[in-house]
Amino acid sequence: MPIPFIAAAVGLAQFAPIIGKWIGGKGAEDMAQKVVNLANSVTDSLDPVTAMQKLSENNKMLLDFQRAILDMEVRMIEIELQDRQDARARDVAMVKSGQRNVRADVMVVSAAIGLGLCLASLGYYSNELPGEAVGIISMIAGIFGACLKDAYAFEFGSSRGSKEKDSTVAALLDR
Repeated sequence: MPIPFIAAAVGLAQFAPIIGKWIGGKGAEDMAQKVVNLANSVTDSLDPVTAMQKLSENNKMLLDFQRAILDMEVRMIEIELQDRQDARARDVAMVKSGQRNVRADVMVVSAAIGLGLCLASLGYYSNELPGEAVGIISMIAGIFGACLKDAYAFEFGSSRGSKEKDSTVAALLDR
């Protein structure tokens, strides 16, 4: 019986920990399948268990696998940066043509109103609410705050750490 791709990818994460970050969320199975296929091709194996065994026994294969995983990460970062750049270019073009991005405006205003309502309800009803409700409302306020943070980061550019990551990726690409 073949092991599922996600379980195999979790096993392969011992050789490249970044894999653990990739195999959560919506595209987990597709990403896990790519990781397993990559391990199988590097080790010339037909199943992930054999690939894991070969990676643990052969340092050259392990380095080749880790290099391939890093290349995959660089490609994913490039795609994300290109997507973000395209979205910013779209917004600039809309502003130049005199249009407004109503969708983005509604999203930001909704997040701001949601955050304000959460904070107001905590301030006004904090003595009357049970601890569980305060925790839930605080969590929701945090989500709205994160939405606003993302909107500001998109609108005004990346943080310093993200810019450093961008320059690191660019240097990797030049190699």
